[in-house]
Amino acid sequence: MSETIRRFFDALERHGHERVLKKTSGTIRFDLEDDQEVDHWFVEIRGGAVRVSQRDGDADTVIRAESAFFDRMVRGEAKPLPAWLRNEITSEGKFRFIVLLERLFAPPPGARHPRDVVRDRGGRG
Repeated sequence: MSETIRRFFDALERHGHERVLKKTSGTIRFDLEDDQEVDHWFVEIRGGAVRVSQRDGDADTVIRAESAFFDRMVRGEAKPLPAWLRNEITSEGKFRFIVLLERLFAPPPGARHPRDVVRDRGGRG
C-alpha cells in the first residue's frame, strides 16, 4: 500500500471530527486491490466523528478500487463520482456515500475556491 493512502486514512482518523460530515452517520469499507492482495480500510462516521481501522467488516457501503487509482483520488487527480460512473471504482450499498466522498478527497491540483477567485479579481468574496 502506498504511503499516500496510509497518510490519507491517518489524517481522517487524526481529525476525529469533520465539520462537513456533521449530519452523517454510517460506515464505509474500502477494499483496495494491489496485485493479489486486498487492503481493507473501515471508516465509521457518527455525527461528524470519524474513526478509521483496517478491519474487514460489514459496512453500509463497500467501495472497491485498484490501489494505484485510489492513490490518484487521494492526490486530487481523480474524483470519486466520475470514477464511479466510469467504473474505475465500484460500490455496493448506499450510494450517498459515493457522493459524500467528494468532500473527503483533495481538490484537483491547482484548484481554487470560487470565493478566492472572486476576491482576487477585486469582487466581493
